[in-house]
Amino acid sequence: MNTATGFSEPLVTDTPLPFHELCARIHDRTVAFLGAKDVSERVQAQTRVALGVIEEALTRYSLPELSIAYNGGKDCLVLLILYLCALHKRGLTQASNPSANIETAVQCCYIQDAHPFPEVEEFVVKSIKLYSLALLEYAKPMKEAFGDYLKDTPSVKAILVGTRRTDPHGEHLQHFDPTDSGWPAFVRVHPVIDWHYVDIWTFIRYLNIPYCCLYDMGYTSLGGTTDTHPNPALARQPSTQQVPQLKDTKAATNGTPKPRFRPAYELEDDYEERLGRDR
Repeated sequence: MNTATGFSEPLVTDTPLPFHELCARIHDRTVAFLGAKDVSERVQAQTRVALGVIEEALTRYSLPELSIAYNGGKDCLVLLILYLCALHKRGLTQASNPSANIETAVQCCYIQDAHPFPEVEEFVVKSIKLYSLALLEYAKPMKEAFGDYLKDTPSVKAILVGTRRTDPHGEHLQHFDPTDSGWPAFVRVHPVIDWHYVDIWTFIRYLNIPYCCLYDMGYTSLGGTTDTHPNPALARQPSTQQVPQLKDTKAATNGTPKPRFRPAYELEDDYEERLGRDR
């Protein structure tokens, strides 16, 4: 079970920081995470690898040539934080590099599910404000959406993606992969491809990064409302101490309803992550 908590203060609040201050804050917390003694060395090693991949992408491509596939999920959230950390380290934020442009520094493509969760939509809108995202949204199938995105942002040559090894079609991916034949042509960059599910949550919780509220309701992999459910592996078992005559889920002590599912960060097995998905 993931119990890492790290910083008590959230990484970001509802009041956005200037972009260069935000990136500096993220960088400082990430450095603290990498030096912490109470964090798995594996997660720290994977964080260094991911930062190295992002820095390689920043070497190969200019900022206008880079974008992030962002949908508000946990994996791309970690990817975004690491990207902003790398921007600070490379001196690519506005304060340290007057030629840097916030509008091109964090270009994002959001491919909306056909039946989106309102909570996900709300979190994406909040992310735009907090992280200064230049985000374009497409409510269509992935191949068509990426094609339209490249037409709308013709400077983009590579897109950072939060795919991990245990995701569908992730088994054989490398850190840098061109798209398959028949797809819009760009390079897919996979900085977190070898992270485990628990690694993602260790990073999020230690840095105290705000995330979509659905994860606290037992959802572990977010799709749409018609194919995504709370993960059955996180279902709470009925208490043997429960008073028989109680006919609701309210706790006997204070009347507060007890959640039916444990939060997403309590899941441990990579291969149980998508048990709440129909596809």
